[in-house]
Order: sequence, then structure tokens, then C-alpha cells
Amino acid sequence: MSSLSVGALVVFALVAAALALFVTEWLPPDMTAVAVLVALVVLEPYTGVPARTAIEGFASPAVVTIVAMYILSAGVESAGVVDWLAGRLAALTGGDERRLLTAIVGTTGVSAGFVNNTPVVAVFIPLVTGLSERYGISPSNLLLPLSFAAMLGGTLTLVGTATNLLASDLSAQLLGRPFSMFTLTPVGVVVLAVGVGYLLTVGRVLVPERIHPAADFTEEFEMDRHLAQLRVREASPLVGLTVQEALEGGVADDVAEAVADAVDAGEPLPTEATVEQVLAASDPLDIDVLQIDRDGESFFATATDRPLEPGDVLTVRGNRQTVNQLAQTLDLRDLARESVTADLLAESGHPGVLAEAVIDRESRLRGRTLADVQLRSRFDVTVLAVRRGDEIIHENLTSVELSAGDVLLLQTPLDEVGHLQDEGYLTLTEGPPELFDALNGGPPSLNAAAAAPLGTVLVVIALAALDVLPIYIAALGGVVATVATGTLSASKAYDAVSWNVVFLLAGLLPLGQAMQATGGAAFVGGLLVDAAGVLPPLALLALVYLLTAVLASVITPPATVVLMIPIAVATAAGVGASGFPFLVVVTFAVATAFLTPIGYQTNLMVYGPGGYHFTDFARVGGPPQLLLCAVTTLSVSVVWPL
Repeated sequence: MSSLSVGALVVFALVAAALALFVTEWLPPDMTAVAVLVALVVLEPYTGVPARTAIEGFASPAVVTIVAMYILSAGVESAGVVDWLAGRLAALTGGDERRLLTAIVGTTGVSAGFVNNTPVVAVFIPLVTGLSERYGISPSNLLLPLSFAAMLGGTLTLVGTATNLLASDLSAQLLGRPFSMFTLTPVGVVVLAVGVGYLLTVGRVLVPERIHPAADFTEEFEMDRHLAQLRVREASPLVGLTVQEALEGGVADDVAEAVADAVDAGEPLPTEATVEQVLAASDPLDIDVLQIDRDGESFFATATDRPLEPGDVLTVRGNRQTVNQLAQTLDLRDLARESVTADLLAESGHPGVLAEAVIDRESRLRGRTLADVQLRSRFDVTVLAVRRGDEIIHENLTSVELSAGDVLLLQTPLDEVGHLQDEGYLTLTEGPPELFDALNGGPPSLNAAAAAPLGTVLVVIALAALDVLPIYIAALGGVVATVATGTLSASKAYDAVSWNVVFLLAGLLPLGQAMQATGGAAFVGGLLVDAAGVLPPLALLALVYLLTAVLASVITPPATVVLMIPIAVATAAGVGASGFPFLVVVTFAVATAFLTPIGYQTNLMVYGPGGYHFTDFARVGGPPQLLLCAVTTLSVSVVWPL
């Protein structure tokens, strides 16, 4: 085996740095990719990547097609097609868990072959959680299969996932053989069928029940010791004051400090204290007032302007010690025997409802604290708890730095949560039906308006499949049709694109070129051949699959495609085999990154709502990873002989 060149060593150093950044997420993945692009150009004498070549990724057919498919998927989603389909499934399954699971994985798997799987999963999560609550089924039993089915379905067509398009682009560069629309379909059908069969049998047994099927929000988030009710007594300094006045602030610092000191010491409040100081003093005590009950009527605490009266009951969030301290300081009666349940809050009659939302990789809340965003003061939205994997955070919520996969328990007005979702703060995953009706403009229905986006997608697929137009030109034409027919406005079309994914893909493409040009890919391929020893090419193909699948579960699938395809092609050359089946195996392996919640976006989306542990993904995803390794390598070798 030839020794490594200096250029290859430089590229490997960049790869190592990129992998470290992908795993630690010190920089967002898209910014890591851009940093790699810049470094390749700065180190051009070693990497052989000039500036113009480095930015060609932004104009690659794969990236252009991905941008267009995001817009086409948004058009289909905006027409209510996915919502309608989800509603029909709910009606047809009748609450039977096995039938519901079959309908979910079957429909999701097929849909994900033609529509971006992220919005499909985003629509199905609230459907699944809502049906789980209605029929007494644990959402944990359904959400992980939902994600896995969406990943499997992405292998059906060229447009099923972004990595398929990226692999096609690399195949054209390295082998002069891009994918057609249905190149992957013969093997993709087998992979989907085997994967769905596993999910409906062995996988159904292995999926853990992390959330009790009968649990409401307060039980699910273990809020029993973090919600309380306090009755306002005649002598309470709160009488005659409004919660809204308290939220406006604007009081003297010395008085506010005196109030805070009194609260901390458990002493009576200074006589000059106003409601602003009283409730400002509750911030150090980590308490939120949620609602006010008076004579059988309830008022949303952040929105009402009614002065408090003796006998009013305040529902508050805070731990028992803090609630007791506040009750003693403000002359409130702690109704300790009264249990605050989700039903009590849901039947309040005011516009506030309990809901669950997840922070995804693109959320504007990611990496920020609630104190930074001020959801309560800006949107009247109160965060009651944060679930991070199997950990639930109840205290000092304003200082918690939010991460992708975190699930928030919210009390929110019906008319505000839509703004939070539309503006990219969070994705709503569970809540009362009227909340989703408000977001979607009513119960899902399918009308003539859906014909245009559905027809557009079908025409794009047909043009590409029949080789009338390249897929990226057909897809761009579909974008024009989507805007021209009024399905989406131009601004909403641009908003539909996940630009971080675009920069991630475009930034990583020159890294693969550098691996190939410097001989780094050939070197690693040689190591694989040597490691395989006397193994036949089919076993080596399986080894490439497993290595790719594990790597994709740790870093992003696009990064894995860029790194592994040049290595796979070089490995094939080392044993005298065809490079195309090795390239296709990498393409399928990255689409089945089952082993962790961080490897694939849809896994991350169900991680919190399902209450899963990090290891649950390996527990459920490990067996199909091995099963599909055998099935995929055998199928690929039959369709494309080695």
C-alpha cells in the first residue's frame, strides 16, 4: 500500500476536526461544513481545492433539487394532504393499537418516498399522541416506529431523502453514473418491506413503554409537586391589584429590593410595596401564576386585567417549599389537599390550554434560555417543565439552555402558539383538538385546492422518471408552478427551505473531492481491503454498510455520505469489484441511522415526545440494522452484480 501524501494528511486532519465538531455541536453542523469549505480553500496547496471548485456545491444538481423538493413538499403540506391522510387513518383504525401501528408505518413509509419525511413525521406526531391519549395507548409504542418507517421510506426513490440526491451527484462525479428517479426502488421496496415487517413483529415487542398510556400532561411531566393552588385572604397585599400590573414593572429599585429581602427572610412585606414588587419578588422564588379562579369562573393569569379579590384561587407553578414560603409571605392560604390536574386546567374556560412542543435542530430557541426569549411576556406562553430524554426539569427553567430534542410543557393561548410555530420557535406535538384546529384552520379536509400541488409533484416525478428533463430542472419547474398556482407565495416558498441543510450539503461536497484528489479515499479503502483479509467482496460490502450505518448514527448522514462514498468506491477498486454497488450500499446505510436519536432528524423529533432513553434507539434499532445489512447487501449484489 502506498504511503499517505501530505495533502491526504491535511484532509484527514480536517475530517477529524469536522467529526469532533459534528459530535460536540460546538458549532452548528451547517457552520461546521462552511468552515471545512473555507479551510479547504485556504489550504489549497495541500488539498487541491481552489475557491471556484469549493463553491460549486451550491450549484450542484443535488443541492438545487433539494431546495426545490423542500418547496414542493411544503406545497403538498399546505394543501392539507398529509393532515387529511392522518385524519383518515385515525377514523379507519378505530383505536386498535396493532391496526394503528400498521397504518402509521405503512402510510409513513410510502409517503416518505415522495414527500420530505420531516413534515410527514411532524404532522403524524400530534396525531399519534392524540390517538394514544384517546384510546389508552402509550405514545412510546408508536413514535419510534413512526420515525424508523419514515427513514425506510426515504430509500424508495431519488427524492426520498437529501442523501439520495447527494449520493447521485457523487456517483455522477466518480463513476459517471447518476441515479434515475427509480434507480433505488427495487432494493428500496425490499428494505421497506423487511423493515416494516420487523417493526410490526419483533420491534413492537422491543419498543419500551416509557410513557404510561393513561398519563395526562401533569402525570407525564411529574408535575404533582410543582403545581399548587393558593387562596387570597382578606388581609393579603394582593387584594385590589392585577396580575397585569405586576408584569408591567417600573418600580423603585430600593422598594423592590426590600420586598425581595422580606420574601427571602419570610418576613412581612414593607407597607409601601405594590403588586409590582410583590410578584417581582417571586422571580427569585421561581414561581409562575397560571390562572385565577373566582366563583366558578377562570381567568388566564397573563391576560386578565381583573383586580384580585378575597377568595380568589391562584393556580401557580413552583415547588412545595417555594409555594409555602410565598403563601406565608403574602398571606395566602395553601390549598395543599387540592390536586392540580390537566383536567382542572383544561376545563378552565379561559383561552389558555396545555400543550407539548419539541425543539428541533432548526428552532430559534435552540442554544438559548427562556430568559433570553421571554415567551411569557411576549406571547403569554408559560413553560411549566422541560423534558430532556428521560430527565424532567422543573426548577430554574429560565436559566436552562435549550437543546435540540427538548420537549416543553406549555400553558399557551390558542391564538399565540401558532405564531411560535410559524416563526420557527418550536414544533407543536400534542395538545387538545381545538388547538390543532386553530393552527390548521379547522379539521382536516381535502378539496380541489389539493389538486394543484399533488399534480405538480406527480408531473415532476414523471418528467424525471421518463428522462424528459433532469430532476433538478423538473423540480425547479415545479417550484414555479407551485407559486404560479397560488399554492404558496414566493416568500413562503423561500421560508419552506431548510437553508441550514443546503449549506451543510454544499459545504461538505468539496471535502469528498479533496478525499479523492489527495489519495485519502484510496488509502482508507486499502485499509478496508487489508482488514477484510480473505473475505469475499460480498462480505466486504456488508462491512462497508455497517461502518457507514454506525458513522451516520454519530454524525449527520450527509457528512457520512460525503466521507464514505469515495472510500467505498476506492475499496471496490481495491478488490477488483464494481464501484456502483458499493456506492449504493452507502446510500442505503445512511438512510437507516437507527442507533441514536441524534443521527437523523426524525429520530430527534420523536425522542422527547416518546419519553425515550438514549439507549432505546440502539435497543430497537440494532436488530434491524443487522437484518438490513444482510438484506441490503444481498439485494444490491443481485440487482447490481459485484
